[in-house]
Amino acid sequence: MKKISIVMGSKSDLETVSETVNVLNEFKTEFDLKVLSAHRSPQDLIRYVEKSSESGTKVFIAAAGMSAALAGVIAAHTTLPVIGIPVETRNLKGLDSLLSTVQMPPGIPVGCMSIGKPGAKNAALFALEILGTEDSKIRARLARYKKQMRASIRKTRISL
Repeated sequence: MKKISIVMGSKSDLETVSETVNVLNEFKTEFDLKVLSAHRSPQDLIRYVEKSSESGTKVFIAAAGMSAALAGVIAAHTTLPVIGIPVETRNLKGLDSLLSTVQMPPGIPVGCMSIGKPGAKNAALFALEILGTEDSKIRARLARYKKQMRASIRKTRISL
């Protein structure tokens, strides 16, 4: 089992989650990617979370839109960190997903990222930071990544 498990509520969430995948690939970090719904396949989701928790997963990333119960259901069935990505929706532009992901009851914590692709990218980076607390190689790669971002900003020139 991989150290990071990414769960999407539906295949359509892959457009958003592709940002997560890109970052993890850039960092050469293996992950597991599944489509499991909190509403349409809850027993399968719970079995997957319990199995993953026992076999090496260290962090879950959950991406879901609309009622976005996925991250909360995962968090209810593990003591591992869960990072929620609210997927942008057509009707409410992801506000529904954000509110569903961020409003967890006491005792069921979920780290909630921003809506859509920026949140998906940050979810990968946050998961890597969590893993980096015990892995100096990941910590060093993250430090280089942030140094490169700073250098890129410093090189930015604006002419009017």
